[in-house]
Amino acid sequence: MSPEKRRTLFRRLKAANPRPTTELLHDSPFELLVAVMLSAHTTDKSVNTATRKLFPVANTPQKILALGVDGVMPYLKSVGLYRGKAKNLIGLCRMLIEQHGGRIPANREALEELPGVGRKTASIILNMVFGEATIAVDTHIFRVANRTGLAPGKNPRAVEDALVVNVPKPYRKDAHHWLLLHGRYVCTARLPACPKCIVRDICEYPDKTPPQKLPASDAPIAHRKKTIRRRLD
Repeated sequence: MSPEKRRTLFRRLKAANPRPTTELLHDSPFELLVAVMLSAHTTDKSVNTATRKLFPVANTPQKILALGVDGVMPYLKSVGLYRGKAKNLIGLCRMLIEQHGGRIPANREALEELPGVGRKTASIILNMVFGEATIAVDTHIFRVANRTGLAPGKNPRAVEDALVVNVPKPYRKDAHHWLLLHGRYVCTARLPACPKCIVRDICEYPDKTPPQKLPASDAPIAHRKKTIRRRLD
C-alpha cells in the first residue's frame, strides 16, 4: 500500500470515528489494566460482564488482593480461562503493591513483568494511560493490516513493527483503536462486509466479498439496518 493510500485510509477512519476508544468498561487506569489483562482469548462483552460485578466490590489492587484467588474467581466466570486469570490477577495486584506502591508502572519492561501482562496489554496501557503512540496488535488488527496491505506480516510483532513504520505520524496514537474496531465490525474473519467498507477502493485484499454475498457476512455492519428495523418493530 502506497503512503498516499495509507493517509487516505486513516483520514477516512478518523472522519467516521474522530475519537476512537476501547469498548472495555473502566473508570480508572487500574480498572483498564485489569480489563485488558482479562480480555486475552475472550470477548470484550465477556470481560464487561465480569467487571460489572467485580469493580463495584473491588476496584483497587488492595481490595482485589484481599479477595484472594478463591474470592475473585466467581466474578470472572464469564471470561475464558478464568481460573488462570484469577491467579494472574491476584499476582498482578500483589506485585503492584509490593514493587510499585500500588501504582501502574509507566514503562514496558515493568508492565510486562506483571502476571498476565504481555506485549499487547502493555502497549495498550502505554497508549491509553501514558499517552505513548504504541500500537498493540490483536487478531483483528493482524487481519486488517494483512488484508488491506497496510502492514503485512507473518506474526503480530512483525505487523506491529510494520505499523509503526507505515502509519502516518498524526494517526499513530489512535491507530490501534481504528484498526481494531474496523476488524471487529467490518473486516471480519469469515466474510468481511466489503460492500459497506469505507476503504474498499484502496484495500488490496484480492478476495473481496461481492454485494450478493453481503447478507451472509458475519460483520455487524452488514446487518445494522436490519437490526435497527427489528428494534423499531
